[in-house]
Amino acid sequence: MAFYHPTTNYSTKGKVLVVPVVSVANVAQLAADLLIASLSLHRVGIFDPRSLVPVVGAREDGLPGVVTPLELFGRDDINVAVVQQRSPALKSSKEDFVDSLLEFIRTSGASAALIIGGVDMSNRTDPQMLTPTCQIVPHGTPDLTSGPLAALASLPIPVYTSPVSQFLHSDAERTAIPFIPGGGLSRRILSSIPDTWQIPTACLLQYVMEGDNREDAQLMAAVVSKVLQIEVPSWKQPSSWSYGLFGTPHDQTLYG
Repeated sequence: MAFYHPTTNYSTKGKVLVVPVVSVANVAQLAADLLIASLSLHRVGIFDPRSLVPVVGAREDGLPGVVTPLELFGRDDINVAVVQQRSPALKSSKEDFVDSLLEFIRTSGASAALIIGGVDMSNRTDPQMLTPTCQIVPHGTPDLTSGPLAALASLPIPVYTSPVSQFLHSDAERTAIPFIPGGGLSRRILSSIPDTWQIPTACLLQYVMEGDNREDAQLMAAVVSKVLQIEVPSWKQPSSWSYGLFGTPHDQTLYG
């Protein structure tokens, strides 16, 4: 069974794929929501959800059909396509999901891939408190300086390092993806990229804590737009945030 099922006549060839990872505070999913709403992207495909926690719900703005755990959004006239993941991978299917996701990216014809996720704010060193956003460029990815992710080199986004050493020897530390507390599958995805990888790939991480993370999401979405050098005339929150982000208000008659 195919992992990706297009629902419209849309091609990912030449697009930059933005891939949020379910992680602390869901900041990546919220940032993806903002990018989708602000760029007026449309659902162009869905993915096989068998590796993810089942979820279904109403679509944005009363559109027909239902949302699924993993969908792709894009527009022909915009050079960015955004994956939206609404539930985490099942514990027994994490490796299958990562393999399927990377195979989709590899065969999509995309010009680059930008993975975004959160990292636990309480695990920062003093220097890491100077900026909320950091980056990781996985070993083996092609050179980024001349492609869609070239702006990463000129933006003041430091390279992420883990506050906790994962290895006894420093040589191993330099060649591995560092530990990402609260990062979900971010580290596994980046570590699974082979040396023969042909698509320029980078990861943006943002330090966050659980709570009302709308401002964090807007910051992350703004950084993504700067990295990809796309103009966003004004940031637009999805209409579902007004009633679904924290649940509907309680019926006060329940309390007398």
